Amino acid sequence: MYLIETKALTKTYKGGVQALRGMDLQVPGGCCFGLLGPNGAGKSTLVKILLSIVRPTSGSATLRGIDIGKAEARRGVGYLPEGHKFPPYLTAEGVCRYFGALAGITGKELDRQVHEKLELVGLGDWKDTKLKGLSKGMAQRVGVAQALVGDPGIIFLDEPTDGVDPVARQGLRFVIRKVTEKGAVVFINSHLLSEIELLCDQVAIVDKGEILRQGTVSEIVAGVQGSKNLVKFHTDELPEELWSTLEERGAERKPDSRFVIEIQEDAEISGLIDELRAAAVMIYAVEPQRMNLEDAFIDLIGADRGLQVEKREVA
Repeated sequence: MYLIETKALTKTYKGGVQALRGMDLQVPGGCCFGLLGPNGAGKSTLVKILLSIVRPTSGSATLRGIDIGKAEARRGVGYLPEGHKFPPYLTAEGVCRYFGALAGITGKELDRQVHEKLELVGLGDWKDTKLKGLSKGMAQRVGVAQALVGDPGIIFLDEPTDGVDPVARQGLRFVIRKVTEKGAVVFINSHLLSEIELLCDQVAIVDKGEILRQGTVSEIVAGVQGSKNLVKFHTDELPEELWSTLEERGAERKPDSRFVIEIQEDAEISGLIDELRAAAVMIYAVEPQRMNLEDAFIDLIGADRGLQVEKREVA
């Protein structure tokens, strides 16, 4: 059973704007799942439908196998909205207590949960500090803590690392990993592709209300890159005769005495090095061109929108 599943899910707003177009999504337990897409792709609409904030036009969706139309589906669900505005007069502990009480947790169990979750995000010593006295990053960690109170099986985090410094960001990655190890789903909606690449077991890239690709980061990158295998060489100036030969084989010049060439298999690199040495060309570096999630994202979205995009240069 998938903890989150949608089938042919659509949403059309007044005026005919189609936010979702038959979206099929499956998220297993014990998974950190990343939802990626440009502005207006349908990400927020999907999350709002799953939380019953917005009703779908057609299709179905379940949480833990329960139809999202039933209140029971939302029990055991944690949520951190983007740009949250918790009352500034509440303390870090007060925020967690408030949302824990809303979830029906009381007494010693509430005490334990609040203490445990604030310690988990590194704010145990700040529990009595009011939110107005915390930095943006610390307030964001309070938001993550409240979403974890009660040990929900599904946690939706919208831009969870917004305003969080690199050290605390690494700490949050540890927290998310601990949660998924217990079988929960952490569903992240974020624009920080580098964070998604580090955090998530699976990713879906959406645009215009449709899923373009879903899978592990390596599967998505491999699907976009295909069999293309590029290598960058940094050398002395090449003799014109040698460069003409390389250019005929598809080599492309880059700044600062560099060129990129596509190869079919790694063994070709040795042959290229031999050619360069035979021409008395000094070789400073040989670097495989590795596509990352951001490259794949830009390629997919650019192709989906019929755009020509500038490719990132791999150093």
